Amino acid sequence: MNTLGVIGAGTMGRGIAQVALGAGLSVVLVEPVAAARERAPNSIAAGLEKWVEKGTLSPKDRDAAAARLSVAETVSALKGVDCAVEAAPEELELKVRLFADLDAVCKPDAILASNTSSISITRLGAATQRPGQVVGLHFFNPVPLMPLIEIVRGLRTSDATHAAMVALAGRLGKTPVTVNDAPGFVANRILIPMINEAVFTLQEGVASAADIDTVFKLGMNHPMGPLALADMIGLDIVLNILEVLHRDLGDDKYRPCTLLRQYVAAGWLGRKTGRGFYSYDK
Repeated sequence: MNTLGVIGAGTMGRGIAQVALGAGLSVVLVEPVAAARERAPNSIAAGLEKWVEKGTLSPKDRDAAAARLSVAETVSALKGVDCAVEAAPEELELKVRLFADLDAVCKPDAILASNTSSISITRLGAATQRPGQVVGLHFFNPVPLMPLIEIVRGLRTSDATHAAMVALAGRLGKTPVTVNDAPGFVANRILIPMINEAVFTLQEGVASAADIDTVFKLGMNHPMGPLALADMIGLDIVLNILEVLHRDLGDDKYRPCTLLRQYVAAGWLGRKTGRGFYSYDK
């Protein structure tokens, strides 16, 4: 595998592009929004520079990595990639349309992967004529630092596709964990309901946000509490995942907390907006 396509120049897409460039791959980054598309190369270059400062990447390799990045507006630029990784917003219909478009554009042997954190890979594969070559590659934020990838096998994902993604994970310096296609996979099936329960605990006045998080940091040895983590993930993303779990598993234990819905409706989405369960100085 030599060339990776990445769809979406948000935090996850830029992170995926950076680790792929650092691993020697050429990357075509697709972003339809002009402002985000224009910011992406500098943001990725800053990430590569941090590796130079840490001594994990030479200046020569940094320059070579940056030169392997190209940025485009539409998925038509991905016709020659070996694998395309979709990192678009967590919306089913958007992703279904993207996979149909990718199927029409990408070469026949290209693998189509999704960075979705909860949506069915089987459903995305069904939007294509190559369901055996559709797979989940769920990276974790921040991508350059987090060592895990969930490799999600849809019902029709082939053994060859799975093996290629295990090899890609190794090349990217990540540890792969293979999971079967189920709402939320492993990480978010467990993590997101925990965050939701923390929000219920806050809503009911059991403790303050800071004290809830302190219990998890000092009592469970978590690096950050569930509410601070929700702010980092993005409260809109947390809500989207909960809605997928609630809808697809059909169990009211996954119903999103009213306070979470209110914060999202108010535009308090966490760190990216400067306000979530905590306030952040921009």
